[in-house]
Amino acid sequence: MNSKTNEYHPSFIRGLWALTYRELKKWLNDPIMLVMFILQPLIWMGLLGKSINIQGLFSVDSTNLPSQIPIPGNAIIYPSGISQVILNGTWFSQMFTNIGINIMQEAFGVTDYFSYMAIGMVSMIVVTATMFSGMSIVWDRRLGFLDKVISTPVSRVAIIFSKILNSTLRAIFQASVILALAYILGLQLSPTFTLFNILGIYIAIFLLSIGLSSIFLAVSIRTTKMERPMQIVNLIIMPLMFTSNIFFPISMMPKWLQPIASINPLTYLTDAIRQLTILPLNLSILILDFIYLSIFAIILATIGLILSWKYLTK
Repeated sequence: MNSKTNEYHPSFIRGLWALTYRELKKWLNDPIMLVMFILQPLIWMGLLGKSINIQGLFSVDSTNLPSQIPIPGNAIIYPSGISQVILNGTWFSQMFTNIGINIMQEAFGVTDYFSYMAIGMVSMIVVTATMFSGMSIVWDRRLGFLDKVISTPVSRVAIIFSKILNSTLRAIFQASVILALAYILGLQLSPTFTLFNILGIYIAIFLLSIGLSSIFLAVSIRTTKMERPMQIVNLIIMPLMFTSNIFFPISMMPKWLQPIASINPLTYLTDAIRQLTILPLNLSILILDFIYLSIFAIILATIGLILSWKYLTK
């Protein structure tokens, strides 16, 4: 009987599910943390996204136009092609009426800044969720749970993958909530958006989450100090956000910043989600985004898993 007990090895799937379920249950039992993760991007969307009215900077209120000059007739078409509308014998210029919309469409690809930024907030919540994946294993090591799990027949790979899978599922769930809230607040979906696009959004989130959570898990797996992953997250998350296209198009960034933004994985995640939600779908650009995210996920996941395996077995 002892020999059979010693030879018992739980399946990889069973061990992975048990550990992942524990992580998710622990997360769901802390509603305050869940609300805080969602509240931050919601505040960014509600305050910054709504307050920055870039279109309004270029719009002209017809009631504030200078003197109106009476001109007989109904309309005059100038050689430049600009139409002057005549109302009750007076005229005012409509040259600038739609200039805000045109500038937004040309620079941002959409007619309102809120929709552009709201998708950026989805990427922000994904990065935040995956970067904090390392903190879970720090707590497990400090509380002694990690040593207990290592002493069991559960596969080391299952232990590592449970942390990665947990952060990935959390990122997908929180991104879904943010997308739903953004739609309620006024997110304008493109005519090419379908329910099948949601699957593409989840795949893009999955790829970035796998890569980031793997490498942050490897960084945090040997430490017992909560300050280390916190310092790393605070050091990286802001530069990662502001060197991407979350808030501003790459083409309008300074020349020295554009190469950095063009290799930032957050840029490709944000662009892929925008292609699938608010922009007219450009299949070639979308394929390029997914290729980059796939390569990023493979490279960082490989490095992270190797380091995590090495540190976990020490």
